[in-house]
Formats: sequence, C-alpha cells, structure tokens
Amino acid sequence: MVQRTATKYRMPLNIIIFGQIADITGVNNIALENVADTNQLIKQLNLAYPTLASAKYAIAVDKKIIKENTPLHNNNTIALLPPFSGG
Repeated sequence: MVQRTATKYRMPLNIIIFGQIADITGVNNIALENVADTNQLIKQLNLAYPTLASAKYAIAVDKKIIKENTPLHNNNTIALLPPFSGG
C-alpha cells in the first residue's frame, strides 16, 4: 500500500499591474509562486524589481485596497495600483 502525504501546493498568484507601476516592471501581469501574504508579495516584488522598493503604490486584493498584511489565496485577484487622487 502506497501512503501519500498531503503537500500544500500553491498555484501561482496572478498580479495585475497598472500605470506607472507597469512602467517600472515593464509588464502588465506577473505570476508569483509561494506567496502566502502581502508582506511576502512585497518582498518578492522588490527582489525582482528593485525600483519598486522606492515607488508608491497600493495593493488591492479582490478589489479592496489593503493597508495591512493580508493572507493571499490562489483565487484572489491582486492588483498593484499607482497613486491616484480624487477630483
């Protein structure tokens, strides 16, 4: 009898990038693996795109701008949004 151990497989997270943040990365979409929360997301993005470390942007998870560390799941929609002002 073969025993299987449960492994936690995480599908890549798809991140949509807008405005000047897309200009910095050079792409409109990124897929990242093994990202458990938004703090890890920021770390991975800063490693891949060092210029992002000094850029101002907001992270939206499922169309809600988040202000604190948030757990991420495979079915989340994640967006990087440039600064914007109301009018």
